[in-house]
Amino acid sequence: MTALRIIFMGTAELSCASLEKLCGDVRFQVAAVVTQPDKPKGRDLKLQPSPVKVLAQKLNLPVMQPLKARDEAFIAELRAFKPDLIVVVAYGQILPQSILDLPPHGCLNVHTSLLPKYRGAAPIQWAIANGDAETGVTIMKMDAGLDTGPVLSLSRTAIVPADDSQVLHDRLAQLGAQLLVETIPDYVAGKTRPQPQPAEGSTYAAKIKKEDGQIDWNLSARQVWNRLRAFTPWPGAFTFLLAVPKPQLLKIWKLEVVEKSGRAGEVLSADKEGITVACGQGAVRILELQLEGGKRLTTAQFLAGHPVKAGTLLSA
Repeated sequence: MTALRIIFMGTAELSCASLEKLCGDVRFQVAAVVTQPDKPKGRDLKLQPSPVKVLAQKLNLPVMQPLKARDEAFIAELRAFKPDLIVVVAYGQILPQSILDLPPHGCLNVHTSLLPKYRGAAPIQWAIANGDAETGVTIMKMDAGLDTGPVLSLSRTAIVPADDSQVLHDRLAQLGAQLLVETIPDYVAGKTRPQPQPAEGSTYAAKIKKEDGQIDWNLSARQVWNRLRAFTPWPGAFTFLLAVPKPQLLKIWKLEVVEKSGRAGEVLSADKEGITVACGQGAVRILELQLEGGKRLTTAQFLAGHPVKAGTLLSA
C-alpha cells in the first residue's frame, strides 16, 4: 500500500506529538511542514523558531514559513507537493478556501475540546477554569468557519484535581496524536463519514490575556481554585497585597479550598499552615506564593520574611 502523502501545518508545542506520530507510522509520508515565521523572544528579541520547526528540522523535513497562508506564491508551492491530505494542529492562522480544497481528502484538524464546546484559541484553559468534569480531543474536517467543520472522531478524558493547563495540554497532545493516526485510514477509505456538529452547545474559548490571571476574590473558593489551575503556568494567578507605600504583586502557585468564610479578599489567618483568604463563597488557603521579583516560596518561608496579619486585604 502506498503511503498517504501529507502536508503538516502546526506551530505550537501542542502540534509536535501529532507530527511525531505521523512520521513514525509507515502508512503516512509527511512531505513537508508549514509553520509560522520565527518570532523575536527574550530580552534581546532574538528570532526563535517555533517548536514545530525545531522538530521538523530534527526529522529532516522541508519547512515552509509563509507570513500569510493566503499568499498565492505559498499556495502554489503547497500545490506542487501534491498532498493527499493536509493535517492542521495549532497552526495559528485561518486557512483560505483555496487551501481547504487543495488536497483530494481535504484538511483535518486536531482540536483540544469536545466540539462544538470551546471553539477558539484556548479550549484547555477554559475547560479547567469553568470547572468541567471532562474534556477531550476532536478530529474535524475543516471548513471556512472557526472550528465549525464536521466531526470524524472524539476521545474523552476526565479533568482531575491534579490537572493544570500544562498537565492537561500534554495529555491532550498525546491523545490527539493517537486519535489522529487511528482516524485517518478509515476516513480516507470512506469508512468514516464526517458528522455535522450539533447545532446546540457551542461555546467560544477566547484567547487568554495576562489580566485573566488576576484573582477575583468575589468568586467562590472553588472558582478561584479552578482558575489558578487553568492559568498555570501562564499567565499565572496573581493578586495584590494592599501594602504601604504601594500594593505588592503576589503570584499564587498553589492553594486549597477550605471551609471558612469572611469578607471577600480578607486574610482570615496567616501561619505555617498557609494564608487563608475569604472568597465570595468559602475560602482558600495559599500554600505557595511568590513576591514580584522574588523566589517561589512555601507560605511558611514567605511569612518568615514578610509578615501578613489577619484582616489584611488582597485586591478583589
